[in-house]
Amino acid sequence: MFNDTSRYAPLETVEWTTPEGEVIRYKRRRFPPPADSLSRLAEVTVSAGDRLDLIAARTLGDPEQFWRICDANLALNPADLLELGRTLTVPMPQIEEA
Repeated sequence: MFNDTSRYAPLETVEWTTPEGEVIRYKRRRFPPPADSLSRLAEVTVSAGDRLDLIAARTLGDPEQFWRICDANLALNPADLLELGRTLTVPMPQIEEA
């Protein structure tokens, strides 16, 4: 369902059966790690034209890892991080545990 680098990949897949007998599969809820528990890889100052996927590609080598930057900067909405001049923490990639 999710590739190995997805933030949801390590989460347990569970099932719920409706009263009508339909089986619904879903992932358990993901709780981001405390931002202060993440080791810093880099700091990046947002400039014109930046997007989180571009920052993730430059710093982490994978644009789909933008969510790690969101976690490290306590953002639920990625767009909130793109204020010009803002300094973003880019965390070291970690092995995600379920």
